[in-house]
Amino acid sequence: MNGTYLSDGARLGFRDTGKGTPVVFLHPTPLDREYWRPMIEDLAGVRAIVPDLRGHGTSELGDNLPVGGFARVPDAPVLTMTQLAVDVFRLLDILQVREAVFAGCSIGGYVLLELWRMAPERMNGLAFVCSKPQPDAEANLVKRTENIAQARTLGTEGLFDGMAPSLIGKTARERRPAIVGELRARMTLTPQAAVAVQAGLATRPDSTPTVATIGVPVLAIAGGEDSAVSPADMEAFHSALGGCEFHLLPDAGHFAAYEQPRKVAALMAEWLRQPEG
Repeated sequence: MNGTYLSDGARLGFRDTGKGTPVVFLHPTPLDREYWRPMIEDLAGVRAIVPDLRGHGTSELGDNLPVGGFARVPDAPVLTMTQLAVDVFRLLDILQVREAVFAGCSIGGYVLLELWRMAPERMNGLAFVCSKPQPDAEANLVKRTENIAQARTLGTEGLFDGMAPSLIGKTARERRPAIVGELRARMTLTPQAAVAVQAGLATRPDSTPTVATIGVPVLAIAGGEDSAVSPADMEAFHSALGGCEFHLLPDAGHFAAYEQPRKVAALMAEWLRQPEG
């Protein structure tokens, strides 16, 4: 089922398919919910709830985002991790899903950490794919500022043309060159949305202390060819109170679940069975 719902003035899209354990999948930016489709097709026994994050895919950005949170670009609207988390819980309330397992890639994982801070009692497990708890380093903040300037002056075409090949692993590009075009076609954010997302990523909190409070099982899947999140960054999830199952895919990039859907699905399926046992 594909549907829409309202959250804080914006109409947001989602897909809800399958039967079994409810699992909420949060995609990376600047992609949309289609990022998860190949992996979910190989993952049996779950009810997959897959929203388009605000400003992505079929979801509106909305007109009420705060301005001024990113000091380096003080007039930029900021799509905060808190707003994205509120949107997710609003969807679950509408679907009458009280508890679920959650999976997130990149920004999706940052939202998982905010969700945990807001309502840990609703989370039965957290799976992080190519995501990390650390905040932006100085080099990242400089790059975010440059990305905002580029989006505002030149639009998003050139920005996303550069992002697509850089975030996909070298091995995936060599084995399946068409993957670059496939994922580039899913990068449809407007310049305003791109600005708000970059500002939101730049101002996300340091979630390293949060990891130590996570009392449910954690799955961490890192890509050895990931140019944005290193396996070393993801080692921080080992401090989770509920334990962390860690996997390194040596030949995967930042979009690991799309590059290697069967492998990621197999790892997730095995991990999902453990809490039930």
